Amino acid sequence: MAILIYMLGVYLFSEFVMLKIEDLMKDGRLVTGTTTLAMVVENAVVVATESQATAGYLVATKNAQKLFQISDHAAATISGGVADCQYIIDMTKAQVRLREVEREAEPPLRWIANIVRNMLFNGRSFYLSMMLVVGYDTREESPKIYGVDLIGSLFEEDEYMAFGSGSTFALGVLEGNYSKDMSVEDAIELARRAITAAKNRDIASGSKIQLAVVDEDGFRQVE
Repeated sequence: MAILIYMLGVYLFSEFVMLKIEDLMKDGRLVTGTTTLAMVVENAVVVATESQATAGYLVATKNAQKLFQISDHAAATISGGVADCQYIIDMTKAQVRLREVEREAEPPLRWIANIVRNMLFNGRSFYLSMMLVVGYDTREESPKIYGVDLIGSLFEEDEYMAFGSGSTFALGVLEGNYSKDMSVEDAIELARRAITAAKNRDIASGSKIQLAVVDEDGFRQVE
């Protein structure tokens, strides 16, 4: 009897999780109610997001933190379930710090991206989280952008990437204006324009812009 109750509980929970995922799906796309982006320019990564968090049609807060410093040369943005994303961020920071203590060196950016990937893959159907992991790889001496989706797929991009419900609008701005040899200052302004376009057209994106630059000198919060 106990086994049957356990199996029923697992089945009901799985059905609940699938309903949550279906609620977030539209036309085969995962809609996460956020706009986050990153682009590689001039030996740096410019990363940006907005700060609105929604609960259905309700704006739950206009001051949600979606851009996080992971290490001296790494950052991450979140989209998806707030609790899930916060947990993944906290666990990633802890593992990165432990590695730094053990090796007395900052881990490679791909190692950090793989930490996120492994957590999301092992917890697939449980964690509703999509993340950009970006920064300056001090070993390869180059900026990097990685994207990780909710089932643990890992993507690397050498130009720009965007996640979230407003990503279509942001990518439209980036597609026509991005250049890999543009200055950091121009990239910051382009990131603002892309996030603003998403805020203007995507009902789940809004409020303030959070923006940072990561280069060989480290993480720098711009706004």
